[in-house]
Formats: sequence, C-alpha cells, structure tokens
Amino acid sequence: MLLKTTTNKNILRYSDNELVEIEDAVAEEFPLTIYLNDVEFATMVCSPEHLEELVIGFLASEGAIKRFSDIESMNLDDHGGFCHIRLNREIPTDHFIYSKRILGSCCGKSRQFYFQNDVDTAKVSMAKTTLTPAQCIELMQGMQEQSTIFKETGGIHNASLGTPDDVIVHRGDIGRHNALDKLYGHCLQNRIPVRDKVLVFSGRISSEVLTKAAKIGVGIVLSKSAPTNLAIQLAEDLNITAVGFIRGDSFNIYSHPWRIKEDSAL
Repeated sequence: MLLKTTTNKNILRYSDNELVEIEDAVAEEFPLTIYLNDVEFATMVCSPEHLEELVIGFLASEGAIKRFSDIESMNLDDHGGFCHIRLNREIPTDHFIYSKRILGSCCGKSRQFYFQNDVDTAKVSMAKTTLTPAQCIELMQGMQEQSTIFKETGGIHNASLGTPDDVIVHRGDIGRHNALDKLYGHCLQNRIPVRDKVLVFSGRISSEVLTKAAKIGVGIVLSKSAPTNLAIQLAEDLNITAVGFIRGDSFNIYSHPWRIKEDSAL
C-alpha cells in the first residue's frame, strides 16, 4: 500500500490586505509502532514513506542491531501503523528503556552524552574524505533540488548522503532524526559503505543530529543552518567536520577544518 505523503487542504491566505481561499498542500504525519521480538519497543511519528529504511536505521542507531543481517524477519503493516521485527538474537532488557537518561562520557573525554545507547553506538570518525568549498556548496544545492515535498509543503526536514561529487540518496521526513535514520537504513539494507560519504542536512546541527551522524559513521556534516555549542564540542571530540550556514557561496566551518581544502586551481 502506497501511503500519501501530502494532503491538499482548503485554507485562507492573507495577502495584499485581503483573505483569499486557496488549496494548499500539507505534510502527512503517520504514527508507527515497532515491536521487537514481540515486545513493544518504540512509537515514532514520521512521514509515511521509506518506512522499512526508517525502522532499520532507527534500530541500528539505538544499538538494537549492528547490521541488516541481524533482522530475521520484518512484517510492516503500513495501513495499521505497526512493524513487527524478529531478530536472530536476544535483546538485553535495558534496550527496552532506551530513552532513559544516563549521562555518559564522549570517547573518554569531558563531553557528555545524555543517553547510554549514544555512548555505546556513536563512533569517532576515521574518515579521510575531503571537500573543496565548491563541492560543499554544490552538495547543498543538490540536496535542495531533490527536496520536492519540502518545496510543496514547507513542512519536512531533508537529508542526503553523497560522495564529494554527487548526492547518492535523499530522504525527507517531518522528523529530522527520522530523515537521518532513513539514510542509515538505506545504507545498511543495500550494504553501502558510509565512512567516505558526506551527510547533507537542511536543519540545525544539534547535539542529537551530530550524534546521529557519528552513529552513521560519516566524517563531514553539511548544513544550511547553525550548529549548537554542544554539537560543536561533540564534533571536535568525535573527529567530525561540521559546516553550517551554507547559503549562496558562503559557509562557516566549526570543527576539524582540515577536511575542507581550497581548490588549488582557484
């Protein structure tokens, strides 16, 4: 069953000192509950597309699986909003309280994660990939060109994964974390190596977004928006290059600038 990602609604728009009735496209919200080995694991609200990728990426991000082959079976009821996952191994009981707040150190340093599963699954990047300034700008443009639902509704976050030269997969969702999990799930499902890839994101680089990037395994995060202070601290500790405010022909580099190299031909 193909679910709708947008719905048309009759609304009133105020413009030029008058109210006019028009038809407007709005983004759909869809609740999805995941059952893991017959135990309710999590419910998320998401955009109703690429749901298998979302579940796979979410489970990997939470440390419930390490690879796609850990999944024995997946039964997705996209009409009722349920996904039943059977793993080929037992899950420790503490994974079913994955949202419990536990402060833990970042790779032995002073920075703090808020959740224990972040401590367990976030990785220090070993990526050697570098970009020129022109490539940073072109990758952001490439992501925006593929953001068709955002252009229609203005109501979702967008994320892409690419090589230095091109976007290879793009995903959108009403939840910024969901968009990243869909990318992660796509790569796991299709056995796409991620260490040499670049993450391109439409929203703010928060500590949670930076942690997601570390779990995926990329070394460069490009954003149209700003980072937070904690995100920059984590990027420094996790050896991730964070680039923000990519707009027009300018941007800011907040951490590990050695991965952004000026084109010698310029």
